[in-house]
Amino acid sequence: MSPKRTRTLRPVRYAPDQLFVHYYDAQQTERLIPASQAATVRFEDCLPAREIPSYAGMRHTPGSYWAASCDAVLDYESYLEAKWMKLLDFDSQVAALAAQPFILEGVDAQGKWTHVPDLFVRRTNGSVLLLDVKNPQQLAKLRVVQQAERTEKACQDLGWDYRMVGDPDPQLWATVEWLCGYRRPLNATADLVDPILALATQPIALGDLVSFRHDPEVARPVIYHLMWHHHLLFDIDRPLRDHTRVWAAPASERTR
Repeated sequence: MSPKRTRTLRPVRYAPDQLFVHYYDAQQTERLIPASQAATVRFEDCLPAREIPSYAGMRHTPGSYWAASCDAVLDYESYLEAKWMKLLDFDSQVAALAAQPFILEGVDAQGKWTHVPDLFVRRTNGSVLLLDVKNPQQLAKLRVVQQAERTEKACQDLGWDYRMVGDPDPQLWATVEWLCGYRRPLNATADLVDPILALATQPIALGDLVSFRHDPEVARPVIYHLMWHHHLLFDIDRPLRDHTRVWAAPASERTR
């Protein structure tokens, strides 16, 4: 889990900037900058800004997740947060993820406030999404709404997108959770990739594609791997079955 972080830097009182970003760079050096400078920092390369607690009897379920999109191990604070890590990792527009990326420290009409966003997302086009994951039962609470408003305002000033999310769509989650088990690099079966993609130049039922070998149990994991990495495309909004039709993505779009 995340190591303990010492905090020695504090915002300057009465400074022109009233919002600061507190983070730890890749060399574990503590940094404090005005939020206006945050867009220049690669937070995907930084260390988590705080430790995630773990103790007997706690109500959350912390753990770690290996993200295939950026080959990084990320710590999560709850099972719900792990769900969103996997959903973002599956997203073909996501280039990198970071968990607990920094601490926002601000002052507004209601007084001083701090917040650690859950996830920092760098998209393939260079844009940024900041994501907070909340228990759906907490979303309407005043303190949560206020936190979202403050963070969204900060993101607007930086040209970033912001979302606060609860439970994901059940059908989308079911498919991504299944395919997630096949995200890791292929080794012994890597030689099956080209034959499978060649057979899928036109839409083909997944069950038919699996049966191109006498040992379909070997081909099926490779097909799921290609679906996770968007080399084989399909209708993500429908349940995954053997009659699901898949087709090869154009070679120019196979970037992951």
